[in-house]
Amino acid sequence: MFFGISLNSNAAGLEKIIHFQTPDQEVIVDTESMEKREYNDLKDKYNGNDFIYERSTENSGWWTRFKQWLTDFFKDLFNINTDARAADITDIILKVFYVVIFLLVVFFIVKAIINKEGNWVFGKSSDKSIIPVTDIENNIYEADFKSLIQNAEKENNYRLAIRYYYLWLLKTLSEAEIIDYDVEKTNSDYYIEIEKEEMKKDFSYTSYLYNYIWYGEFDIDDNQFNKAKDAFTQFLRSLWT
Repeated sequence: MFFGISLNSNAAGLEKIIHFQTPDQEVIVDTESMEKREYNDLKDKYNGNDFIYERSTENSGWWTRFKQWLTDFFKDLFNINTDARAADITDIILKVFYVVIFLLVVFFIVKAIINKEGNWVFGKSSDKSIIPVTDIENNIYEADFKSLIQNAEKENNYRLAIRYYYLWLLKTLSEAEIIDYDVEKTNSDYYIEIEKEEMKKDFSYTSYLYNYIWYGEFDIDDNQFNKAKDAFTQFLRSLWT
């Protein structure tokens, strides 16, 4: 048996010719063309982050070193195969962190301004122990009405002092479980909740004084204020005993 291989090349490409010779068979010729494969622009094709296998932090700033430490941490934590993917996850987490911090800062600034405690923006520190007047109704259980009334009397702001007396009265009635305090309720709602008739009369009278002085916006003198003050203090003492 005779076996032979020959290779020829021409303009159309490289042809492979294989000869098989046996006593009983004719020579078989394979004339199939071979595909010529070309590899161009390999650097452009494989230049993404996924093909960076080594990263150097030498002569880098502290922020770069910190990010590299985070990348290594997340790579080990999530069992990530490549540094590039770990770096992408680190960037995403840092961006989310920046957004959360920004939103928190905006939230606290807006809250401070709403509560009228934004003076620090202009260089003044605020007194956080003082509850704004507009929030007293929502914070009657935290308010120190005795001090608030004393300050109002010093300023001769009798209308405001009577308002504090009335809210102090509601606080005391609520703590005694005589009424269920709600900023949306009216005097009539509280009147219905009070069961004792004598207490109903006292509440009706002090509510009348409050409505007349506060909502009527009438200026009252020392004598009128002292009479209204006596009515509130007597009612409060009856609840404390």
